[in-house]
Amino acid sequence: MSELVTGDAVVLGLRPAKLPSRALATTIDLIITGVVFGVVTLGMVLVAGSLDDAAFAAVSVATFLLVPVGGPIAVETLSRGRSLGKLACGLRVVRDDGGPIRFRHALVRGAMGLVELLMTFGVVAAVASLVSTRGRRLGDVFAGTLVVRERVPAGRAVAVPPPPPWLVGRFASLDLSAVPDDLWLAVRQYLTRMHQLDADVGRAMSERLGSEVAARTGVPAPAGVPAAAYLAAVVHERQVRDARRAWQAAHAEGLSGRPAGARFDGAPRPGGPATGIPLPGAGVPGHAVPRHPVPGPPATGFVPPA
Repeated sequence: MSELVTGDAVVLGLRPAKLPSRALATTIDLIITGVVFGVVTLGMVLVAGSLDDAAFAAVSVATFLLVPVGGPIAVETLSRGRSLGKLACGLRVVRDDGGPIRFRHALVRGAMGLVELLMTFGVVAAVASLVSTRGRRLGDVFAGTLVVRERVPAGRAVAVPPPPPWLVGRFASLDLSAVPDDLWLAVRQYLTRMHQLDADVGRAMSERLGSEVAARTGVPAPAGVPAAAYLAAVVHERQVRDARRAWQAAHAEGLSGRPAGARFDGAPRPGGPATGIPLPGAGVPGHAVPRHPVPGPPATGFVPPA
């Protein structure tokens, strides 16, 4: 699995592609490229039959550079890392940080692929993929990219168990900025698999991870709190903070288009007015609701004697 971790200690859904799937995708791409190159070459022979040898050689070199080399570069750039072979195999090329690739990444991959795939018949690329822990060939190493699987089987993601209710919100003031991503990943993996571990092994692992987290935060773990519960509460606190930041960013973006000074403090509820929107004259200091006198009976013109 990829080492990319989000801010809420959840591993991104990026799984490095293995050599068989990459080889199949590359084979499909090479077949398509070969067919296109053959058609272009045949058309060039029919059209440029009157050229001399030097001009024909120049056109041949230009065709080779444009189709087998420039074609894959253009396709990966325009499709953000999904060639036809990768699309068929459910693969995609991404940056090391998980973002989409750009022209410079595709250019380096294509230039190295000329040596790795075409000149050596894929031997160098296969050896590099087998040696790399994430299955990267030399083009990926130099370009800073990674080929990942997009089709992840459903039901394999395991949620982190929630902390005990009496620990929720207890670490709201804890500084979690110094905890590295690899430690968050280790904590999450332990929490999702702690019921599958031996009791002694799980307890020792939770104590070790709890000590590392406490050392990073600078605050010792509370006395009497089990290490597993402490870890679950800390992870929950980070998830709450990230969710709050995401909501505030979305809320600020949603209010950016409103007029200056406009506020909306509540949402409409079924069967009643929206909360936070005061009714006319209600609850506003210094503003009284105007009272109109109740009209009396209509006048008849009769005046009683004095």
